[in-house]
Amino acid sequence: MMEYNIGEFSALLGITRDTLRLYEKHNIVQPSKDEKNRYRYFDDFDARDLLMSRWYRSLQLPLQSVADMMQQSTLDKIREEVGDSRHNLQAQIRRSTMLLGKIDEIYRELESLEATMNQCHIKTRPGMYRLKQTKKNRLLRNDALKWDVTTWMELLPFTFYSFRIESGETDADEQDDWDYSWGLSLMEDDVRSLEVTVPEHAEYLPPAIGISATIRVHQKENISRSSLSFMLDYLRNNGYSLRGDIVGRIIVNEKREKQTWYYLEVYMAI
Repeated sequence: MMEYNIGEFSALLGITRDTLRLYEKHNIVQPSKDEKNRYRYFDDFDARDLLMSRWYRSLQLPLQSVADMMQQSTLDKIREEVGDSRHNLQAQIRRSTMLLGKIDEIYRELESLEATMNQCHIKTRPGMYRLKQTKKNRLLRNDALKWDVTTWMELLPFTFYSFRIESGETDADEQDDWDYSWGLSLMEDDVRSLEVTVPEHAEYLPPAIGISATIRVHQKENISRSSLSFMLDYLRNNGYSLRGDIVGRIIVNEKREKQTWYYLEVYMAI
């Protein structure tokens, strides 16, 4: 049986020395050591174990699972590990497919954004859940929300930032400066698709038919009656009445000459 030093062995098998050392650390290969010079030597059986372990890794089995299997494994155990990897890969493909669909949706929206600015049209707003995080633009100190916010941040880009102007705020015609809140949000369909457990703190906004438009506001500008006056005019001119809350979301932000502008989609239920 031939023996090979680490440099020769790594070159013959197309594996880096660092990978060999990692696999040795996990007892996947156990080279012999020369007590005089402390060199490590690999043999032909090490090559087979190493190639088999690399094959398992190519199936996306965790390294520790591969190490355990190289010590002891039955056909049942191998089938179980490969089945788990298959299930995990299916989940990854499903998530990647959903992500591609979301990116396609965002790209189409960005393509038409400038052409549709300040134009009103009838649209159904899907149902959504949201975590109220601010009063106007000031973050609220709410310890009860911290875990839920952290969890929902992991769901980006399916989660998004939305604002809500509750119906009572818009009743007074002379009032221009409205109260509103921002919050991390998730569409009802995505809650089902992502199999998300909705936290008890989340607000639910049911689907609503209304007027939709895209606006651009400066970072330091409050959302007010003035900023949405063209939509309110559209409602009156077409015989509609505002029913319920005004809801919107951030589409994207743009920075020009050290100024930040936000593009928002706004819904007014009718």
